Amino acid sequence: MEMTEMTGMSLKRGCLSMEDDDSAAPTEEIKKQKVSECCLTKRPDGLQNDCLPNRENVPGPPEPVSAKRGKMTSDDQLEEEEEEEEDGLSEEGEEEEEAESFADMMKHGLTELDVGITKFVSSHQGFSGILKERYSDFVVHEIGKDGQISHLDDLSVPVDEEDPSEDVFTILTAEEKQQLEELQLFKNKETSVAIEVIEDTKEKRTIIHQAIKSLFPGLETKTEDREGRKYIVAYHAAGKKALANPRKHSWPKSRGSYCHFVLYKENKDTMDAINVLSKYLRVKPNIFSYMGTKDKRAITVQEIAVLKITAQRLAHLNKCLMNFKLGNFSYQKNPLKLGELQGNHFTVVLRNITGTDDQVQQAMNSLKEIGFINYYGMQRFGTTAVPTYQVGRAILQNSWTEVMDLILKPRSGAEKGYLVKCREEWAKTKDPAAALRKLPVKRCVEGQLLRGLSKYGMKNIVSAFGIIPRNNRLMYIHSYQSYVWNNMVSKRIEDYGLKPVPGDLVLKGATATYIEEEDVDNYSIHDVVMPLPGFDIIYPKHKISEAYREMLTADNLDIDNMRHKIRDYSLSGAYRKIIIRPQNVSWEVVAYDDPKIPLFNTDVDNLEGKPPPVFASEGKYRALKMDFSLPPSTYATMAIREVLKMDTSIKNQTQMNTTWLR
Repeated sequence: MEMTEMTGMSLKRGCLSMEDDDSAAPTEEIKKQKVSECCLTKRPDGLQNDCLPNRENVPGPPEPVSAKRGKMTSDDQLEEEEEEEEDGLSEEGEEEEEAESFADMMKHGLTELDVGITKFVSSHQGFSGILKERYSDFVVHEIGKDGQISHLDDLSVPVDEEDPSEDVFTILTAEEKQQLEELQLFKNKETSVAIEVIEDTKEKRTIIHQAIKSLFPGLETKTEDREGRKYIVAYHAAGKKALANPRKHSWPKSRGSYCHFVLYKENKDTMDAINVLSKYLRVKPNIFSYMGTKDKRAITVQEIAVLKITAQRLAHLNKCLMNFKLGNFSYQKNPLKLGELQGNHFTVVLRNITGTDDQVQQAMNSLKEIGFINYYGMQRFGTTAVPTYQVGRAILQNSWTEVMDLILKPRSGAEKGYLVKCREEWAKTKDPAAALRKLPVKRCVEGQLLRGLSKYGMKNIVSAFGIIPRNNRLMYIHSYQSYVWNNMVSKRIEDYGLKPVPGDLVLKGATATYIEEEDVDNYSIHDVVMPLPGFDIIYPKHKISEAYREMLTADNLDIDNMRHKIRDYSLSGAYRKIIIRPQNVSWEVVAYDDPKIPLFNTDVDNLEGKPPPVFASEGKYRALKMDFSLPPSTYATMAIREVLKMDTSIKNQTQMNTTWLR
């Protein structure tokens, strides 16, 4: 095996997106670390008449202001604002941003060199190719805890006599649905909604009762006679908590409490998808569970579980939503948990490749037999001039003013227009309330920190920062750990090459042990692990140990005391394999003329009976279609980097191309 340095390569049209698809719950890292994103609730597309409308899609009367609202405390107002925001808010200015030069915005972004990604393990000559020219060129299928690859191949609904009829989805008018939604979400001062039963039969009344209870969790119903007319009256049963706790008495005891299903989605990340589903189902997002997050710019297939929502109701969403498909329904006793998945299977197309057939063969054989360096990919570190690892380092240093400044100060890079205005306001006034008013979407990290500063004051940044969800706060610290790990692995490979040496670490079960001189021949480079810094790990017994110490000392951190004054920010550490060898590797080079045509079938294509694409022996362009499986917490872009031998950072790609292919 040879190890080579990264070299700057000229690309004809090379373009790699920073978005990858990696589980949020590592299994290679023995002490699991959960990584989540700050999610924005977005307005879903493709609403049809038989679906529940979004409030912002339906004209209605102005919202009345009750006397109670006038007496709200600031805490009540914050809570109220958050609840309103969860109902959905379109992101203003998004279209404006599309018109800006993405390349210009990325001039100040990170390169791989900035985050310690410098080595390759293979000796083949690199070549260029375009990744994610279309998001359908990057398809991810989750590998479940049973080791099976998840596919969407069955849209049928389990037959259940206790489920209501299909009429529940169509019996209410759009106006009635809007009134019920406003009642359910406490959007006005009304305490009930009355729906007249025009064709009064017991069957008709039963269906209306079922429709309201099924589609609007938390509402109860009763029948009333008013001046000789029959009305179904809907009212609140258990206050705001009912939204997060679906009705218990309406769920058959013999049926598992969770409906598991396979979610196929296009160009949406997992949290956005769950926000869309929860909006249409009128429930809180926290009743959904999953085994790993999937990124946006791809087609992804993964298993989701939801508490006490019927398969029938979920399947109805297939008529309402674009770019989503739900299927393979089953009822189970338990939810899904982060970290339960065994990995992800990738189908990736690199378009317009320049490599010869021989170069491709060498590159793919190397990937299959040797693998790639298990670097943390570029998306771990952010896309702007303020890397996330810098915030993590400031947290570990207890430098809270710096934490605040790094998160809120103006920066170069690709950002939404409203975030730019918010940062400008902050720089000018240092007034958290004024800066917060510039944000139409307040559930991002910046909005949450500004809320905290408004609530606790500028002298209590620790408490203000604590308003940000725990996983989002820890994301910064994990980014710093990843930054250290990348740099140390590059140094380890530079100093010792691609063979185990005495003093390296390997795992025996969950325990790290040293390789002794006499045992070196019993291990390969694929067994060697390196630590992420923390208080509960050991470091290699060679000069890389001193390199860890020097790097942390330069960052004003004590490697011998990684416990923080605030328990949440104490790093226990973890271990990570330095080389990953993908499984189930296969590939083919295909010729094509039209850059817009798909080069393989998706699960939905197969469900619809579409024939697979037929390739010509000659074509204007050539593409490399790759299939491979990776364990959780590994980055597909790092595998592709090894094949192409090129920098995967957006900054590098945009500087080498006059046109950014979105």
